Amino acid sequence: MTTAAVEVNARSIRRIALGHKLNRWDVRFSPYLYISPFFLLFGVMGLFPLLYTAWVSVHDWNLIGGQGDFVGLENFATVLGQPYFWTALRNTFSIFLLSSIPQVIAAIAIAGVLDFNLRGKTFWRMGVLLPYVVAPVAVALIFNDLFGDRYGLINSGIMSLGLEPIRWHVDVLPSHMAIATMVNFRWTGYNTLIFLAAMQAVPRDYYEAAIIDGANRLRTFWSITVPLLRPIIIFVILTSTIGGLQIFDEPRMFDQAGQGGANRQWQTLTLYIYELGWGQRNFGRASAVAWLLFLIIILIAILNFLITRRIASSADRKVRMRAKGIS
Repeated sequence: MTTAAVEVNARSIRRIALGHKLNRWDVRFSPYLYISPFFLLFGVMGLFPLLYTAWVSVHDWNLIGGQGDFVGLENFATVLGQPYFWTALRNTFSIFLLSSIPQVIAAIAIAGVLDFNLRGKTFWRMGVLLPYVVAPVAVALIFNDLFGDRYGLINSGIMSLGLEPIRWHVDVLPSHMAIATMVNFRWTGYNTLIFLAAMQAVPRDYYEAAIIDGANRLRTFWSITVPLLRPIIIFVILTSTIGGLQIFDEPRMFDQAGQGGANRQWQTLTLYIYELGWGQRNFGRASAVAWLLFLIIILIAILNFLITRRIASSADRKVRMRAKGIS
């Protein structure tokens, strides 16, 4: 074999070896490249603002003057000493509970109905999502007509019966119920479709065994469907917790001032952050409240996860026994 032929063979072998190496690198690193845009955007739009907010919270930071002296935890101590913070915290939890609990229950119930063979089921399934695509401003305008103190549609019906009108924009609990109603209107359909997708993945063998044993639809739904929705219920509860504690649009648009009421009846923590940052121009204290809210959300999310997992795990152990024989 000539020297030229040897060199050609050597180049071919090196080319093949390089091709195999590139293939191995492609198999190993391609998945990370495919998901890298999400992590890059999360780092720029999520992680960096979170860390930068922590930096701002330990400084005397003003909108006009910018970064000031390092104050450590003074902003946190000042905020925790303000009664407005605790009022906003109470309002946030009140609105969160009034919206999230009925929302999850209603979403599961509606999804259970839509899981049946209804006529025009595609129409009904798409219809429950329509409130989600409505702009929050439009929802607030519609519900302000319903919950008007003097000329609202609800109070008009109440006064026609000779009863005293409800002061939706004055009393604490009625204002929270009105805002929670707006939240439920927008998000119940969204969670319904999540539960519906999970219900359609439930094996139909369980239902057939239960029906043979004489179980009705309500019993099979409660004994089979709900326990098997454990992962989805946990997911929806976590997302509802995160969204409910960060509620801003609905209370912001509930009146013209957008400050949470004359006596802060429905001012949430996000509205309080807005007031500190853009009203008082104190970004240091606003960032401290933002981090306190972040820690509260993490704590509540962990508690929700542990509680729901423990409850659902005990129910999951019984579902197979119930599926075999339900009287």
